[in-house]
Amino acid sequence: MRLHRLEITAFGPFADTQTVDFDALAAGGLFLLRGATGAGKSSVLDAVCYALYGTLPGSRPRTRLRSDHAAADVRTEVVLELTLGGRRLEITRSPEQVRAKKRGQGVTTDKAQTLLRERVVDSASEDGVSWRAGSRAHQEIGAEIQQLLGMSREQFCQVVLLPQGGFARFLHASAPERAELLGRLFDTARFGAVEGWLAERRQQSEKACQAVRGEIGSRLERLREAAGTDDPAPVDVDADGLGWAARLRVEAREQLAVARCWHRLAVEGRELTAERARAVEVLADRQQRHRRAVRQAHALEQGAADQSAAEARLERARRAEAVAPLLTLHQQALLTRRRLEAAEQQARAALPSGDGRSDAEQLAAAEHATREELGGLRALLPAEQQFHGNERTRRRLEAERDDAEGRQAEAVEWLEQWPALREQAAASLDTARLAAARAEQLDARLAELRQRCEAAERAEGLGNRLSGFEQRELALRESAARAHEDWLELRERRLQGMAAELAARLAEGEACPVCGSAEHPAPARSGPGQVTREQEQQAERAHRDAAARAETAREDVQELRRQIGSLAAVAGDRPAAELRREAEQLSAEQAAAQQQAAVGLRAQEELDRLQHEQVLRSEAAVQAAAMLAARTAGLDALAVEQARLAAELQRGRSGAESVAARVAELEPLAERLNRAVAAVREAAAGAQAVAAAEASARAAAEREGFADPGEAERAALPAAEAQRLRTQVERHRAEVARVRTELADADLLAAVRLPEADPEAEQAADRAAEQRLRQAYARERAAADRCAALDRLSDGLADELRRLGPLAAEHATVAGLAGLAAGTSSGNRFRMSLETYVLAARLEQVAAAAGARLAVMSQGRYSLAHTDLRARGGGRSGLGLSVLDAWTGQERDTSTLSGGESFFASLALALGLADVVTDEAGGMPLDTLFIDEGFGSLDEDTLEDVLDVLDRLRERDRAVGIVSHVADLRGRIPTQLEVRKGRDGSTLRQHVTG
Repeated sequence: MRLHRLEITAFGPFADTQTVDFDALAAGGLFLLRGATGAGKSSVLDAVCYALYGTLPGSRPRTRLRSDHAAADVRTEVVLELTLGGRRLEITRSPEQVRAKKRGQGVTTDKAQTLLRERVVDSASEDGVSWRAGSRAHQEIGAEIQQLLGMSREQFCQVVLLPQGGFARFLHASAPERAELLGRLFDTARFGAVEGWLAERRQQSEKACQAVRGEIGSRLERLREAAGTDDPAPVDVDADGLGWAARLRVEAREQLAVARCWHRLAVEGRELTAERARAVEVLADRQQRHRRAVRQAHALEQGAADQSAAEARLERARRAEAVAPLLTLHQQALLTRRRLEAAEQQARAALPSGDGRSDAEQLAAAEHATREELGGLRALLPAEQQFHGNERTRRRLEAERDDAEGRQAEAVEWLEQWPALREQAAASLDTARLAAARAEQLDARLAELRQRCEAAERAEGLGNRLSGFEQRELALRESAARAHEDWLELRERRLQGMAAELAARLAEGEACPVCGSAEHPAPARSGPGQVTREQEQQAERAHRDAAARAETAREDVQELRRQIGSLAAVAGDRPAAELRREAEQLSAEQAAAQQQAAVGLRAQEELDRLQHEQVLRSEAAVQAAAMLAARTAGLDALAVEQARLAAELQRGRSGAESVAARVAELEPLAERLNRAVAAVREAAAGAQAVAAAEASARAAAEREGFADPGEAERAALPAAEAQRLRTQVERHRAEVARVRTELADADLLAAVRLPEADPEAEQAADRAAEQRLRQAYARERAAADRCAALDRLSDGLADELRRLGPLAAEHATVAGLAGLAAGTSSGNRFRMSLETYVLAARLEQVAAAAGARLAVMSQGRYSLAHTDLRARGGGRSGLGLSVLDAWTGQERDTSTLSGGESFFASLALALGLADVVTDEAGGMPLDTLFIDEGFGSLDEDTLEDVLDVLDRLRERDRAVGIVSHVADLRGRIPTQLEVRKGRDGSTLRQHVTG
């Protein structure tokens, strides 16, 4: 990837269009991007990231895209021309923004735009090339750019825009923090997913085994309960479970054999007692039946007279039944005649006084005349209904005509006021839209100002702590200096008394370590205050501890100063109180603008309502005029029709109130005449029916032997009474026959001759035998059920044990793999998870690539190495970094590096990570690279070495841009891009050497 040209308009701190010629800057290979704090150096890099990905680096809000210094009619836009994968592309991006309308008042919102063009060979053009437009869709352009780059936005910001201070934190970070960054860059989430899948499979297999073991335990407990024993289940179920179950089954079968023997004996005893009880019960029943038959025979002889009277009464009732139907017909005929006579009287009473004594023929003639008059009147009823309907229609049309006149007048009056109402609502809406745009601009400025205010407050708080840290550092340095002097003094004194110390080690016959003589005529003697080796070592340790504390305090002071500097870069040169007051003022302005903007919604709703009502009012005026004309014409036509109908009805009524009233008078009269004719004729027929029924009943009574129909009626019995007498007679006859049969039975006569039977004693003996049988049967059934249950549970236990085997083997395998992948297994001696193992391999590549550059920066002294040693406290390993010091041959922790050493180690780590991520992304060459690091912590020689390493990055025509405001770099790097800030916004200026 090589950048060629960047054009920025109304972006960040840049109010006007600013252009960066990266081809001219890259001609020297190394160029400097410099400027004052807050001028906008990082905004140039933000513009590159926004052009490629449509978003800013990190988590900065998109509201910071628009420049607060830009004019309202200038559109925010970023144009980047670059080469990707051998293709020369031009990307143009513009965010969504609010602007004033070109026509009229108010504001409108322009949508975000993204354009992509590619330079292609064109023989028809003058210079042989032309630009071909590509897609305009945001998603398609983003997917195409990311496919060509081969990197996500986060990877691009880490390997192309090396962030300020980011890799210093990575260098000193803990293993989890390094894992988080490396995981995002190298996308190792799939290995973590494998760990999760194995852990889930382990839980599933463990649950399956526990479920089977729980079922086995439950079956063992049910086996023990079924066997009815207190013998506990075996501990080793796999080895002893089936044998224990077999022993329980053998014991149960022995109990079953004993129970079956007892049951056979009880059956035989029960059969003997039951047979004796049945014989005694039969004898007692026969003796009881004979005594009961004797008593019933005496009772039947006493009721013989009543039985003869009942039979005679039933015979008379039987003969009266032949006359009963004719008597019933006679009674019905009498009732019918009385009813018809009453109806005739009622019908005559309803007639006019002149027709009350007429016969049937006269009444029929009067009915015929009335119905002829009704026919003529009914023909006029439709005309009369039409006349009344026309009257209702007239009243309705007059009401609608009046309503149309009112609605027309109201609509015309409102339409005359419509222009003034529309102009007032539109003015309110334009004012609210301008306030919304102002609120959005104030929101962006307020967010930045609050960030600066927070940074200024934190910087002031850290500044208050700095003096205490500096005093502590000074005190610790003085203490370290005193410890160093004490150690040197003790060491000098020990050297002065070294002869005595060596003499103390001499022994007779052994060679002197100094002169080699075996004779020691005058060995030196230790004087007062002789310093021992232990005293010197103790002083040396005290010196080293004091020096370490002083170095730690110095690093704390440097870290505090670095934090203050970083916060000051964000806050600027204004105090926190001033920033806070400005923020409060902006917040009040923003609240007022938001309150005005909220009115816009109501104004828009009011304008929409007025426009909708204008349409409705116009339509209402037209509809009301049309209805007014139609209703007036309808009333005129209706008046002519009513005059014609009134004349026709006047002739037909003949003096009545209305035709309908005359019809209402005649219709009931015709019906009353009709009913009177029918009633007179039916009453005459009823009298004839009564005479005929009376003659038939008298003849039937004489045939059955009765003097008259009255006697036959008295002899008849009700059906229930007759049925009761017949039942009584038949029951008495049957009872007499049954008693005679009982008294003549030979078995009953023989039983009477025997002694009195006692069935209760035999039944008691039979019940006792039956109870013994039930107990024996229950005992046998319980034993049989116990055997069946033990067999069934034993089979189930064997099945569960067979099912447990493969599940336990599978769980052991899955648990081993899950523990190994998660780093918790004893076989994983480094306690390294699978994802950490992959990240460790990537970190090893990064350390190898960074080590070569660090060796050059440190003049061969330092190099980086990856370590997988176990962490302290048994923690996991795999993501450790250490520094190899060639001067001492020792391996040091990265936290022991000084400020300058940490910088070039961080820079080397960043460059190494960039190389590895680039290879991981498919080897896309990065011909343009930006480094935003703090070069101010380096001394002159180290800075020269770092620049030498950066100069080597220009291999294969690579351009490296350094973002810094360090003054020493201006003389060392002649090619520069300067960012100047001003009250009207920042500007860019290029310094390119010839």
